Amino acid sequence: MKYFTFYNKKDVLALTKVRRFETKVGERVLALSDTTNLEEAIQKSGAKFVLIGIPEDIGEKANHGIGGTDTAWEPFLSAFLNIQSNDFLEGSNILVLGHYDFKAISGLIDSNALNADERIDAYRHAVNEVDEAVEPLIKLITQLGKIPIVIGGGHNNAYPLIRGAAKGLYKNNAVPLASINCLSLDAQADFRPLEGRHSGNGFSYAEEDGYLQKYFILGLHENYLTQNIWLDIVNNPFIDFITYEDIFLHEKKTFLEAIAHATAFTDDTATGIEVDLKCIEESLCGASTPSGLSSIHARQFVSYAAADVKPAYLHICEGASAMPDGRRSETTGKLISYLVSDFVKALE
Repeated sequence: MKYFTFYNKKDVLALTKVRRFETKVGERVLALSDTTNLEEAIQKSGAKFVLIGIPEDIGEKANHGIGGTDTAWEPFLSAFLNIQSNDFLEGSNILVLGHYDFKAISGLIDSNALNADERIDAYRHAVNEVDEAVEPLIKLITQLGKIPIVIGGGHNNAYPLIRGAAKGLYKNNAVPLASINCLSLDAQADFRPLEGRHSGNGFSYAEEDGYLQKYFILGLHENYLTQNIWLDIVNNPFIDFITYEDIFLHEKKTFLEAIAHATAFTDDTATGIEVDLKCIEESLCGASTPSGLSSIHARQFVSYAAADVKPAYLHICEGASAMPDGRRSETTGKLISYLVSDFVKALE
């Protein structure tokens, strides 16, 4: 599997702080000992969930961002493996598969003497390479009836997740067509024009290629919705949304009512659940917001959405633990850990 690093149980335990009289999730989760026949190994693991990291910021840089989204995976994994294994979440139905490593691609771009336009073009070309690497694994996991839990990375990875899940679920007859719905908690639509792949157009590419059936954006910020995207989504019967302002400023719906509206729109077929951490107030990312959702809102979204739709996958993206400009956060990994545990609990 190109660019992918598989974990064994020793790798997992190296991040787990074993303590007497306690059992950590890291002691219970599964890992593969042999990946010679990957399909057979995943199938025989007995896991319901397969955990994967995509620590890259190529898609973010391809969207004129500053990067940093490659730093969330390791702090998340360390936090998640060290939560308590108990009756609320025991851990043995989770397979920690490993993570992608695209440092060689981004390093090659960064080391070349390119002007600004050339660098953007190079990053957008590289996102296609990321897409081609990620899709087959997601297809395999969903084809086997497992649920991928994917920690990014940028929101560009929504496209290979949608495409891979649609193909995998179609192959195992879980959906009638190779297309799925998507429900996204995000301040932005990420429905930008088809100008070359980046973190702002994963959903528009997925729709154009026929893999995205219905799309709902929860918490869209009016101030960051371009007029052309507004016209695209408001005139598309397969896209619906509720703005942040309609929930929290004009109080047309409560947040829980908004989630119920969103899940009712997408519950007719398998649905990818997306969480963009940029929409959470003061979270560390390339475009932090002073006016956004709270962490409890994000946890409620994941918990209720997972229970109300037919989840194809969970994707948490756009968060960072360290930024190129020196900003750092010690809580990003722990926040993602809460969201992942909420998702698993909702489906158990």
